[in-house]
Amino acid sequence: MTAQVAPRGKALLGAGDWLERIPRWLGQVWTGGFARLFNRVDAGLVRGSLRVRLPDGTERTIGGRAPGFDAEIHLRDWRALLRLATAGSVGCYQGWEAREWDSGDPVTLFALFCDNAESLGSIGRARGPWHLIGRLLHGSRRNSHAGSARNIHAHYDLGNDFYAAWLDSAMVYSSARFETGGLSLEAAQQAKLDSIADRIGGARSVLEIGCGWGAMAARLRDRGMAVTAISLSDEQLAWARQRHAGIDFLRQDYRDVAGQFDAIASVEMVEAVGQEYWGAFFDSVNRNLKPGGRAAIQYIAIRDDIFPAYAAGADFIQTYIFPGGMLVSEAAFRQLAAERGLEWRDPAHFALDYAETLRLWRARFDLAVVEGRLPPDFDERFVRLWRFYLMYCEGGFRGGLIDVAQVTLVKPT
Repeated sequence: MTAQVAPRGKALLGAGDWLERIPRWLGQVWTGGFARLFNRVDAGLVRGSLRVRLPDGTERTIGGRAPGFDAEIHLRDWRALLRLATAGSVGCYQGWEAREWDSGDPVTLFALFCDNAESLGSIGRARGPWHLIGRLLHGSRRNSHAGSARNIHAHYDLGNDFYAAWLDSAMVYSSARFETGGLSLEAAQQAKLDSIADRIGGARSVLEIGCGWGAMAARLRDRGMAVTAISLSDEQLAWARQRHAGIDFLRQDYRDVAGQFDAIASVEMVEAVGQEYWGAFFDSVNRNLKPGGRAAIQYIAIRDDIFPAYAAGADFIQTYIFPGGMLVSEAAFRQLAAERGLEWRDPAHFALDYAETLRLWRARFDLAVVEGRLPPDFDERFVRLWRFYLMYCEGGFRGGLIDVAQVTLVKPT
């Protein structure tokens, strides 16, 4: 008998199934609470508007007090509201996955809520037992040495054949930089690699922390640098070693590196570190940089005023997409760098470039689905999860809740 093989991505999909037990009848009983939630959202939309079609067929527009994002949503089942009220962004996804709500433009809907995040307050965040369960799940994925390896495996080892179906030809999985109009995704990704390389200048030896599929390391090698590149993803390392000669690719945790390098590069790896280990990351940078050395870091940050509430819970991304993940507080990062004597220089922010990168990734992903180029062991539920993830993140960048930046850290001589 041939054994049944579980669909790839099942570990991500099953993470939030604890909420799926909300019965349909409870959503119907809760309709009285809908008016209160509706009024809270209306009061919280200080910019933009939301046109809502309700399960009973009636329509209402809320917000509209000042210019902003104008979105629409079709609520097909009252349970979608109960999910949002109890489980926040996790419930928002689960309602969408269950087809209890839809929108002609989910990106604009997410951007609207992100743009009004401060005035909306706790709307969209889990509460009560759902908050506790989410925190327990997130806590079980802490980024210890063993935990980091498991978390990286869950996301990045979904398969090189999966990522190759929709990333650019160099397999760059981080924000591009569209510094001039009309750039293709491939050209904008190369511009990003150059912008990181320019920050570390003429270094002879470079450590890359979190090397992905090797594109950044290859660009540094091509500029004449001796590159040591580390990752915990077996799939990424296999791809990189096969395609990029002359680079020392190591399966190693950043906490275990002990060397002396002229420069360090790290592109969107710090989001996988976790707040508990931020200090350890900066210790590694400081320990491995020679005096006078430079570190070029690209990171994703959430607004500092929103960070405490964000860090107190576990959102959709942490639950379903990046186990153990945590966006950066830029203020906290600057402080941690300063405590180690690292100078924070030349920060550059480009949130809308990430929004455009995500839009292009989604277009390529959708085309791969239509053309049947995704590996066959990714089922329809996973495809919907991934599409939601790409739209959700794009909305976050367009709405100004999250940002992407580069900074140069300099170790004094």
